Amino acid sequence: MPDATSASTPSSRRRYRFRQYHVTAVVDPMTLPTVEAVCVTGEDHDCGATSGAVHAEDELIRWIADHCARTGHVFYRRTTRTTLRAEPGAWH
Repeated sequence: MPDATSASTPSSRRRYRFRQYHVTAVVDPMTLPTVEAVCVTGEDHDCGATSGAVHAEDELIRWIADHCARTGHVFYRRTTRTTLRAEPGAWH
């Protein structure tokens, strides 16, 4: 609902008040998490080679082992992604 004190201001400057409620983020059990590795070995800049998103940890480790064997690179940044579902709680 618009704030009464800002009713005469331009629409880009209006303020709105909302009741507060708690939101819980829950991992969606219907989706698989993905993992990805990026090679960050390098002195001046990172190698930047990437495994791409995979669903199995074994696939990720296989890619790292292969890249390490071919290049001698030993530093990697791992990213894990999961899909979350927001569950709004009670209004306050």
